[in-house]
Amino acid sequence: MTKTVTVLSGLIRPLVENRLPDWVEPRFFQSKDEALVLAPDAEIGWFDMYDKKDMAAVIGAATSLKWLNSIYAGVDGMPLDLLQERGTVVTNGAGINAITIAEYVVMGMLTVAKGYRDVVRAQDRREWLMDSPGKVELFGSKALLLGYGAIGKLVEGRLKAFAVDVTVVRRSPGPNTLTPDQWRAQLGDFDWVILAVPATPETDGMIGADELAAMKPTATLINIARGSVVDQDALVAALNEQRIAAAFLDVTTPEPLPADDPLWSLDNAHITMHLSGRAQDKMFVRSAQRFLENLGRWHKGEAVEPRVDLTLGY
Repeated sequence: MTKTVTVLSGLIRPLVENRLPDWVEPRFFQSKDEALVLAPDAEIGWFDMYDKKDMAAVIGAATSLKWLNSIYAGVDGMPLDLLQERGTVVTNGAGINAITIAEYVVMGMLTVAKGYRDVVRAQDRREWLMDSPGKVELFGSKALLLGYGAIGKLVEGRLKAFAVDVTVVRRSPGPNTLTPDQWRAQLGDFDWVILAVPATPETDGMIGADELAAMKPTATLINIARGSVVDQDALVAALNEQRIAAAFLDVTTPEPLPADDPLWSLDNAHITMHLSGRAQDKMFVRSAQRFLENLGRWHKGEAVEPRVDLTLGY
């Protein structure tokens, strides 16, 4: 039986090696250089690397690749045009980290609402506060949710449990829904603006000076999407002049954020270093399980999922 050469990151090896079907010939890499050597023979590849440029180089070298799998939900940084040209099927990590990221959104909202950072600082000073630094309840507040994929849907469910009035932005109209051409005109209605969109040319800089100016002065911006979705200079100016109340930023431009970046010193900016997806220990286990299930589908000629639309970029 001809085996299918499958090139995989060594990080995933302990979770899949003994569970791979017999038609798979696995080859594992530990470094970019090893991956570049193995890539040309790969029909199936899982090339995840922290450095997206290295990953793109390995994908470029994988000239026989029929299916590319990734643990990452965002495919920004991958050579999508090349993959499309080659007819490569791409599956991503959409939903793998959705639970912990949705929990992070709720944590961010509660942190801002209750002034929790000031409570922690008071504890560090061993100072007993006589009043709460934050007096906002989530109950009855209004949230605008941009991005209604796996993360957005989980955020909506968790916020409804807090009796937050959630409006989602999506292409198809419905109750509590604004379309992509409607939400900007209604930004001033919301206490929370939550960004959970994929990074695409369409979403690049979608929150800029005009959008920030349209928000309530008491509103908070929450970004668990990508730093590129927000004009960071405009955000720094809006926070500095207190034109919006706060920003809870799991993502920034660039990452890591340089130590001298003005965002660090703003008291109304909460920076969580892109930890939301990492705040759990099940990411690799869930990804391995999904990959193994997809291998079964692939062998039978069935669709693997979730499949990335290479034209849309998500």
